[in-house]
Amino acid sequence: MSDLKFPEHQPDSTVRRRLLRAGTAIGAWIIVRPAMAASEDLASAVRAYTGGAAALPGKVKLDVATLVDNGNTVPVTITVDSAMSAADHVTRIALFNEKNPQRDMIRFTLGPRAGKAEVSSRMRLATSQKLVAIAQTSDGRFWSDSIDVIVTLAACIEGDV
Repeated sequence: MSDLKFPEHQPDSTVRRRLLRAGTAIGAWIIVRPAMAASEDLASAVRAYTGGAAALPGKVKLDVATLVDNGNTVPVTITVDSAMSAADHVTRIALFNEKNPQRDMIRFTLGPRAGKAEVSSRMRLATSQKLVAIAQTSDGRFWSDSIDVIVTLAACIEGDV
């Protein structure tokens, strides 16, 4: 902010422009900072679930509307491409979000007797955000899918979101 000197010979409009630019830069930083923190919180929640293992893209399909009218009840289905046999099956499925008060939304435990690797539920979404589904297979690998959801009427807002 060293360029905000106020010499007496500068017209008022120049000083106002400099103050406006400085205020805009600070305002942008304040807005971007929580968004960066939310993304990092999401990544931390996923890392905690996978024990630090990388989640590979594929095999998982996260089915949720990309435009949601009401965040109070949002249907979601997660399907994993798996034979669901004793040798090859899905053991766990989880759903994480970027901006709800709790990042870890849903966890399911499955076994080969489940028949197919598909789970459905309803959730609340605080605001427009990214959702990430993670599935672990019996070989220990993690698979993922993500989607950005736009919410027009927000739900479960607590403090800053």
